Amino acid sequence: MDSTTKNEMQPALLPGSSCPGPEWPEQERAERLARGAALKWASGIFYRPEQLARLGQYRSREVQRTCSLEARMKSVVQSYLEGVKTGVWQLAQGLEAMQEAREALGQAHGLLRGMVETVQALEPLREQVSQHKQLQALSQLLPRLQAVPAAVAHTQSLIDAQRLLEAYVSLRELEQLQEETWASLGHLELPIFEGLGPLSEALGQAVEAAVGAAGQLAREDPALLVAAVRVAEVETGRTTSLEQAPRDWRQRCLRALQEGLEQVHFGTHLLPGPGALAGWLEALRVALPAELARAEALIAPCCPPHYRVVQLWAHTLHSGLRRCLQQFLEGPELGAADAFTLLHWALHVYLGPEMMGSLDLGPEADVSQLEPLLTLENIEQLEATFVSKVQANVVQWLQKALDGEVAEWGREQEPDTDPSGFYHSPMPAIVLQILEENIRVSSLVSESLQRRVHGMALSELGAFLRSFSDALIRFSRDHLRGEAMAPHYVSYLLAALNHQSALSSSVSVLQPDGVALGALAPVEAALEELQRRICRLVLEALLVELQPLFMALPSRQWLSSPELLDDVCERTARFCRDFWRVRNPAVQLLLAEAERTVVLQYLCALMQGRLVCRGADERNQAAERLQHDAMQLRDLFLDLGLEESFQCAPVLLTLRKLLNLRDPTMLGLEVAGLRQQFPDVSEDHVSALLDLRGDVSREQRLAALSSLQAGPQPSPPAGRRALFSLVPAPTPAPSSCLPSGPCA
Repeated sequence: MDSTTKNEMQPALLPGSSCPGPEWPEQERAERLARGAALKWASGIFYRPEQLARLGQYRSREVQRTCSLEARMKSVVQSYLEGVKTGVWQLAQGLEAMQEAREALGQAHGLLRGMVETVQALEPLREQVSQHKQLQALSQLLPRLQAVPAAVAHTQSLIDAQRLLEAYVSLRELEQLQEETWASLGHLELPIFEGLGPLSEALGQAVEAAVGAAGQLAREDPALLVAAVRVAEVETGRTTSLEQAPRDWRQRCLRALQEGLEQVHFGTHLLPGPGALAGWLEALRVALPAELARAEALIAPCCPPHYRVVQLWAHTLHSGLRRCLQQFLEGPELGAADAFTLLHWALHVYLGPEMMGSLDLGPEADVSQLEPLLTLENIEQLEATFVSKVQANVVQWLQKALDGEVAEWGREQEPDTDPSGFYHSPMPAIVLQILEENIRVSSLVSESLQRRVHGMALSELGAFLRSFSDALIRFSRDHLRGEAMAPHYVSYLLAALNHQSALSSSVSVLQPDGVALGALAPVEAALEELQRRICRLVLEALLVELQPLFMALPSRQWLSSPELLDDVCERTARFCRDFWRVRNPAVQLLLAEAERTVVLQYLCALMQGRLVCRGADERNQAAERLQHDAMQLRDLFLDLGLEESFQCAPVLLTLRKLLNLRDPTMLGLEVAGLRQQFPDVSEDHVSALLDLRGDVSREQRLAALSSLQAGPQPSPPAGRRALFSLVPAPTPAPSSCLPSGPCA
C-alpha cells in the first residue's frame, strides 16, 4: 500500500479540532490512540489484495459516518450554547433580584433602628404601666395583706394548742395568698410573708412530735394522731407556684414513728447495766409482743393502709433491738451468764412462740422477713466468750475439788466409805457434775456451742487428771522421804484408785448425742495412765515392806525353815487387807499386780547367787522349798480374792523342775521347756539357776545354754505377761523389780 492510499484512509480532522497544545495532554493522547486504532483497522481490512476493490465503498461509508458525527457534534454544541445563553440570562435576572433585596434590607435596617429608639423612648412608660398594675393588685390585696400578721399569730396559737387541722387550713390560706401576691406582683416577694417559713416548720415539727408519740396518743388522744397523719398525707406531694422544695411530711412522719418507738424501748436510759441483761431481755419478751398487739389494735386504724403500721412496728423494733445488741457486743466483754442468756434469748426465745413467733400476731407483722438478730460473727463471739468464761470457772471449781481432796490425804483417820464399805469421796461426782452440767446447759443454745463446751470439758478433765496424778506423786514423794508422813498413806492411794474407777465408769455421761464416739479416747487414755500411776505407787509401798525380807532369800535358813516366806506372806496379807475396799475391776488388777510384784521380787532374790547347793540333798530341799513357796503364795492370793488363772507363782514350780533334775545331761530339755513357757528368759537367768544347782560342769552349762538358741523364738503363751525380762541377773538393783504393764 502506497503512502497516498494511506493518507486517503486517514480520517480528516474537523476544523478547529487540531491537536491542542501541551496544556491538553489527554486530548493529544486520545487522538494518538484513535489514529493508531484506525491504522490497525485499515491494515487489517486491506491486508489482502482482493479487498482493495472495495476501497471506494469503505471510503463512502466513512464519509457518511464522518458527516453524521459532525452533524451530531454540531447539534450538541448548539444545545450547549443555548443552555449557556439561558444560564447567562438567569444570572442577570438573579443579580437584579439581589440588588433589589439589598436595597429592601437596607430600608428594613433603617426602620429597625428607628423602632429601637422608639422602644427605648417607651421603656419608662412600660415601667409606669407595670408599677400601675402592681399598685392596682396591691390595692386590691391590701385588706388581706393587712390581716397576715394576725393570721400568722393565730396559726401559731393553733399549733401550740395542737389543733393541727385548723392550723394547716390557716397555713394553706396564707400560702395561697402568698402565691397570688407573688404572681400578681411579678414574682416579687413581700417581707410580710417571711414568717411563713418558720410557721410551716413549726407545724411540721408539731405533726412529727404527735406522730412520734403515736403509742401514747393512740390510747389517750387518737383524734390528734389522726389529725397529724391527715396533715402529713395532704401535704405530701403538693406543689406550689413558688420556687420552693416540696415538703415531704409523710417521710418525716414515718421516721418519727420509728424514732419514737425506738426511744420508748431502746432509749439510752433504758439500756441495762452489767448483770442486768437477763432482766432487760425478760422485760422485752413481755413488752415487744404487747407493743405489736397495741399497734395492730390502736395505731393501725389511725393511719392509712399504705403505712403498714404493724409491719413497720415489727421491723422498727427488730432493727432497734439489733442495734442495741451490737452496742453491747462492741462494749466490755460480757460475763458467762450474760453471754449464755443473750445467745439463748436471741436464738430460741425471740423468734419463738412466746414473742415474734406468737400466733396472736397477724400476718401483717411479716416476721419471716426479719434479718437475723445476731450475725454469725456475733454468735461466734458470744460462744467464744461463754466458753472462755465457763472454762475459767471450771478450772477454779476443779482446782477447789482437787485441793479439798488433797487436804484430806494427811488426816489421822482413814478415808470415808460408802454403805458398801468401799472407799468413797464426792470428788469424782463433783467433777463430772460440773462438766456434765455445763455441757447440758450449752445444749439448750445450739449444737455448735455444745461441741465447744464438750471439747473444753474433755480438755479440762484431762488437765484435772494430770494435776491429780501430779498431786499423788508429790504426796508419795513427801511420804517416802519422811517430809510429810501420812498415817494412812496406802488407804488414800486405794481411795484414789476408787476415784479413778468412778471417773472411768461415769465419764460416758460427758458424751452427748451427735458427738463422735472417739472424742473420749484421750480422756480414757488419761484415766488408764492414772490407774497405772496409782497402782505403781501402791506397789512401791509394798516393795518398801517386802524388800528387807527378800534380802535373806535364798539362804541356808530358807532351805530349812519356811519362816522367811511366812513373814513375806504375813506382811503381804496385812498390806493387802484393805484391797477389798477397792471396787472391781480395779481390785483384781491390783491383786494381780501385787502377786506379780511378790513373785518378781522372789525371782530377783533367787537370781542374786547368794546360795549354791552343796549336794543333792540341798537341791532337793531347794526344789521342795520352791514348791512349798509356790503353793503358799497361791493360797495367799486365793484367800485375798485373786483368781488362780491370773497368778504368776506357778513359775516357781517350773524352776523347781530345773533344780530337781537328777541327771545334769538332761538340763537342755528342761531349759528348752522353760524357754517354751517363758520366751523372755535369758542366758543370764539360766546361768544363775544353774549356779544355784552347784553341780553343772562347763560342758553341761554350754549344752544347756545352747538349747536356748535352738529353733525359732517361741511366741509367749496367750494371756501370760513377761516375767524374766524384768528380773536383772546376776546382780539386780532392788528398785528395778517393779513390773511393767498396766501399772508400770
